[in-house]
Amino acid sequence: MASAAEQMAANMSWGAFGKAKELQQRIMFALGLLIVYRIGTYIPVPGIDAVRLASFFEQQSQGIGGMLNLFSGGAIGRMAIFALGIMPYISASIIIQLLTSMVPTLENLKKEGEQGRRKINQYTRYLTVILATFQAYGISVGLESQGLASEPGMFFRAACVITLVGGTLFLMWLGEQITARGIGNGISLIIFVGIVAELPGAIAGFFAQGRSGALSPVVIVGVMVMIVAVIAFVVFVERALRKIHIQYPRRQVGQKMYGGESSHLPIKLNPAGVIPPIFASSLLLLPTTLATFSGNQGAGWLNTVLAYFGPGQPLYLLFFVAMIVFFSYFYTANVSFKSDDVADNLKKQGGFVPGVRPGQKTADYFDYVVARLLVVGSAYLAAVCLLPEILRSQLAIPFYFGGTSLLIVVSVTMDTITQVQSHLLAHQYEGLIEKSKLRGKGRSKSKGKARR
Repeated sequence: MASAAEQMAANMSWGAFGKAKELQQRIMFALGLLIVYRIGTYIPVPGIDAVRLASFFEQQSQGIGGMLNLFSGGAIGRMAIFALGIMPYISASIIIQLLTSMVPTLENLKKEGEQGRRKINQYTRYLTVILATFQAYGISVGLESQGLASEPGMFFRAACVITLVGGTLFLMWLGEQITARGIGNGISLIIFVGIVAELPGAIAGFFAQGRSGALSPVVIVGVMVMIVAVIAFVVFVERALRKIHIQYPRRQVGQKMYGGESSHLPIKLNPAGVIPPIFASSLLLLPTTLATFSGNQGAGWLNTVLAYFGPGQPLYLLFFVAMIVFFSYFYTANVSFKSDDVADNLKKQGGFVPGVRPGQKTADYFDYVVARLLVVGSAYLAAVCLLPEILRSQLAIPFYFGGTSLLIVVSVTMDTITQVQSHLLAHQYEGLIEKSKLRGKGRSKSKGKARR
């Protein structure tokens, strides 16, 4: 029999959405800030030769024009004030998360509650500034070496660094505001909007290749079917859970028995999420990025590495899969699912896995289950990311049909829909509570009149 929450969720409709004024305000607030972000992707950094820049990025669509454009919404191709995007903040967050699990001082800060969380967020912002400064300076030097700066020199470098770092910090603040006062995760939505905004142009270019005869109709139809199938596959796997049965012991208080309840500990089939493909793609595209910006000044060894590890090369695909598998296990064990902490918290709550001793034995059992899940989860990530890479290198399909972007779009969409449903459910609960209060007042008044 369905619970009350499940019945309410099933009864959700556009009528319920129309009555949820707070949810509408949150959505409008988030949309307004995302529009501000999109406007910023068209404001160029001062001192850039726009004509040379456009022709340069047309020729370099596989390196900087690919991976960085994916997460900056095309801002890097226009060298806008948001050219760095939100990636320095994401990299800093991941690094701090990994350090938190390995450095005892940071781990103790995490356990201090709200005050410790604020301190960790502060360290994340500091690291974001450092990473953004290094990246911005590298981009300014690269722009000068390619002749894309109108007036090269220290003034141009300083202006470029200040503008790009300021743009990243503004995006970081924008994402926090969306998370706090809007709907969904602000940082994820900024990446999501950047990908979706560039998608129409990529689709138009894809169909233009078909009209010109570069791609046959069979290939076009096959790619469209593949995209639909991959989206359905990603949604299925992201919703897949392995439920571990948890039992709580009974306890007697007086003549009554309490407890004895059972529940489930859900573990996702892909606990690491989209982090492994992002890390793997960023590291593998580093040689291409360096070669793109260095131009003729690049070292001979860099060109040799690029020849073997360029996008679409066999070694590139092999190491791409290997790093996705490595980061899946590493990030899950150190950040997303720490079996020792889960087993310890379960022991403190009095819960246990039937047939397994509490404590270290439970942690070992969790490690065993997660390791088996990651065999399938990492293979799923590698397959989703590898198939578009092969098609892109063999058929010249636009980069935005890639697996990493698809994973991000599907994951963010599912998370945002879940939050909207949660707000609608909370609004319906509030309506039921108000109705029950009104009914209670009506009954008390009728009883008072009857007594008189």
